[in-house]
Amino acid sequence: MSEQRRFEIVRALSNNVVLANDVLANKETILMGKGLGFGAKPGGSLETNDTRIEKTFVIEDKQHLSQYQMLLGQIDPEVIVISEKIISIVSEQLTPDLNEHIHLALPSHIEYALYRLRNNIAIENPFLWEIRTLNPKEFELATQAAELIGKTFDVVVPEDEIGFLTIHIQSAVAHVPVGNFVQYNHLLKDLVALIERERGRVIPKDSIDYLRLITHLRFAMERIRQGDATKNPFRDNLKEMAPYEFSVAQKCADLMSKKLEIEIPEDETAYIAMHLYRLFHKDSE
Repeated sequence: MSEQRRFEIVRALSNNVVLANDVLANKETILMGKGLGFGAKPGGSLETNDTRIEKTFVIEDKQHLSQYQMLLGQIDPEVIVISEKIISIVSEQLTPDLNEHIHLALPSHIEYALYRLRNNIAIENPFLWEIRTLNPKEFELATQAAELIGKTFDVVVPEDEIGFLTIHIQSAVAHVPVGNFVQYNHLLKDLVALIERERGRVIPKDSIDYLRLITHLRFAMERIRQGDATKNPFRDNLKEMAPYEFSVAQKCADLMSKKLEIEIPEDETAYIAMHLYRLFHKDSE
């Protein structure tokens, strides 16, 4: 007869959160549910079908688990609950394969955001347009998250904050640290500014040209970071036929190399040059 799956309580982390060992899987698991921690004693058992259990998840990294336990003692329990609801929405609508660090990062961010909103401390999001344009699915989920936060805590969550929530969702989905996405957005704005200077005119943010440009540059960054750059059969021809565009693309590549601390393949530079050629020559049409 196979062993019945159950949870062996390690300890209660709060009134609503219990750290337990999944006996069959032999994995420490976070159990969440209203009042679940009341009376929970180390060594006790919980059946997997216990109606009080609303959510379970695993934090594999021991350091993350330790940080999560400390977090529970520092943050409003309702923030933890809302964070997990948001994580569940993202998991259901985008992918269940989320970076476990979101269980720490999201509640910390929401707690600080609530402090700012309640004290009328506004923070402008300089990357809002790019975030919304390049990540429509994540932005939509962040909008849902903002509505949930607003309703629960009686605050109005501005669009700038929705942009910041989007970065956290994007980070969890892509398994890339939040800091990397902030770096990418800074670099994206710097690259656009460089191209605008060389072009001699501003590219309207609501134009298809801007959308195509930032989309190309963003995917170029991702390819380079992942080492997925592909051969460009037109590289040598571009050097001869579009020397100016190639030189501007090289400036972009140099900036990317400096900021990302990684060598930019010349084939990738050539793809940037191809895009710039279309953009620059559109002006003369």
